[in-house]
Amino acid sequence: MPSSVSPQVKLLRKMVELYSPTGQENEIAQLLKGEMRSFGLESRIDEAGNTIGEYAGGDSTILLCGHMDTVPGRIPVRMNGKKLYGRGAVDAKSALAAMISAASLLTVEDFPGRLIVVGAVDEEGKGRGVRSLIEKGIRADYAVFGEPSGAENITIAYKGSCRLKLTCRTKTGHSSAPWLFRNAVDETLSFWRRIQRIHFPEEKTESRFHSVTSALTEIHGGGPSSTVPSFCELHADFRLPPVVPSKRLLEAVSQAAEAYRLSRSNLELKVEVEDLCEPYEADRESVLVRGLAWAIRNVKGRPATLLRKTGTGDMNLLGNALHIPIVSYGPGNSKLDHTDDERIDFDEYLDSIKILQKGLVRTLELHDKAVRKHSVSVGAGH
Repeated sequence: MPSSVSPQVKLLRKMVELYSPTGQENEIAQLLKGEMRSFGLESRIDEAGNTIGEYAGGDSTILLCGHMDTVPGRIPVRMNGKKLYGRGAVDAKSALAAMISAASLLTVEDFPGRLIVVGAVDEEGKGRGVRSLIEKGIRADYAVFGEPSGAENITIAYKGSCRLKLTCRTKTGHSSAPWLFRNAVDETLSFWRRIQRIHFPEEKTESRFHSVTSALTEIHGGGPSSTVPSFCELHADFRLPPVVPSKRLLEAVSQAAEAYRLSRSNLELKVEVEDLCEPYEADRESVLVRGLAWAIRNVKGRPATLLRKTGTGDMNLLGNALHIPIVSYGPGNSKLDHTDDERIDFDEYLDSIKILQKGLVRTLELHDKAVRKHSVSVGAGH
């Protein structure tokens, strides 16, 4: 790599060159521990395997949390002009590298707040890294989660997810007389089609974000060709808008399952929850959103776009657990996530560092202004 390349680009290249699929994050964790330390952060690796860097510059705390792991599948790392190709270049090593780089620049500027920078494990799995932070009682006033939004955009909302397993058992018999037996595969699909139609008055069914959506992700069943299937297992993924918490969906599915069982003899139907993550939407008027939006206009010369995404991420876990202003932000086109064409543009990456740097300073300025205004208001009340 040419000596003229910036430390920020060098950091990103090092990170992308280390293959770190979920469960194999130790090498990159060690790398980031050293890099954070060299950038002026006190760094360590916690019990879950997260790399944590800290800077104590004031009372207000901002958490910057990205993930070190990627989906499996190596991509040859290469540079082509101002673009870097490789697994994790978009999802989401560039966002994490931008956070570390912005934090390093803020330490030099004597940033008047406390920074906690986390490289989390297992985001592409079940969120073990972020769940561990929550269990250990991490505290912050504001948080940014590193995911590709594009440098000019801020993600303020993600849908929730509810993954279900449906299991159906029936009595079997010879396929030459199918009218005598209940076909477990047919019954499971029939029930699946029924719960696919579940909707709620609060939804906006014309909107992909503001409505419940669902996908059948896996199905197993059947046996010998001369036998009516007596067993079927189906896995489904529901995505939930903020107006529909998982409890509402599960109640509706449970009622549908009970009604289905009562309408069928010689049939066992079981519904199990495999994973849950509640939807989350940030306050678009928070000082964090306003601070980052100001920085985007300052750096890019145009207004920020606020995004609502149909996916689900660790931002949901942090937002619902900490109850603080939180957004997702990072360079890159999320349409390249998990593809063989993952790539990041260096200009966009470097712009995102400037936006984080300026945006976090602006956030604390707005925070202090709001605190002073509140103090004056309370004083006047007395």
